[in-house]
Amino acid sequence: MILPIVAYGDPVLKKKAKAITPEYPKFKELLENMYETMYGAKGVGLAAPQIGLPIRLFLVDTAPFAADEGFTEEEQKELGSFKKTFINAEILEEDGDEWAFSEGCLSIPGINEDVFRQPKVTIRYEDENFNEHTETFEGLIARVIQHEYDHIEGVLFTDKLSSLKKRLIKGKLSNISKGKCSADYRMRFPAMSKKR
Repeated sequence: MILPIVAYGDPVLKKKAKAITPEYPKFKELLENMYETMYGAKGVGLAAPQIGLPIRLFLVDTAPFAADEGFTEEEQKELGSFKKTFINAEILEEDGDEWAFSEGCLSIPGINEDVFRQPKVTIRYEDENFNEHTETFEGLIARVIQHEYDHIEGVLFTDKLSSLKKRLIKGKLSNISKGKCSADYRMRFPAMSKKR
């Protein structure tokens, strides 16, 4: 089932998410719904806070980037086959010289800005069967993981922008929180939540 994506301004996006156990209610169903929601919105990642759940769960599938001709054949192959579920993740190390890349977010439609991140990340996480892994990722995959990880820490990519950039997009962000934006997927706006 495709779930509505929570828009900028909802308090759940600023909360540090809580760890979960294999006993989490209807977990397999939640996972299926999250993947369906991410694909329906043409995203490459989705974190549980973006569907209103403050839990340490996010998904990444970088296949949409594989068609980008700006990448080498090897990079396209790697991006095309990368799909993972991250539960109770913890970044252990970020490494390398920061590089800028234009990021967007399903919770912040219509806004893309250059964000600086380190190119290498080592992360400990549990997979969809709650088996623990520690792995290191690089490049665009590392960036998507860092972006989604930020969501479970209550951080948005707009928080990483310079104060000047933040001022320039303040009006757009305010409009998103009021539901004055368009996206080609279902959204839930803070203003709508208050009316309930």
